[in-house]
Amino acid sequence: MTVDDRPLDTAPEAQRAQIDLFRRMTAVDKLRCIRDLSLAADTVALAGLRSRHPHLDRPELLLRLAVLRYGRDIVTRVYGEQPADGT
Repeated sequence: MTVDDRPLDTAPEAQRAQIDLFRRMTAVDKLRCIRDLSLAADTVALAGLRSRHPHLDRPELLLRLAVLRYGRDIVTRVYGEQPADGT
């Protein structure tokens, strides 16, 4: 990682500490971190969908999340359906 890659809101010492921490993590710890971040992203995405479409049930919200993630074509091929209103 170069200085140009460092986030502008992160001090160089903090960046070095973070990189050192990641290097010391086991593969299992890294996978747990990825899982936790993925679940957090899903939670935020579902909350956004729910706020925009409060009338929809959970299966429909999850279908919309899949469309956001994978695209309409893949969701249609895999699940055989699209969100109810075509969005």
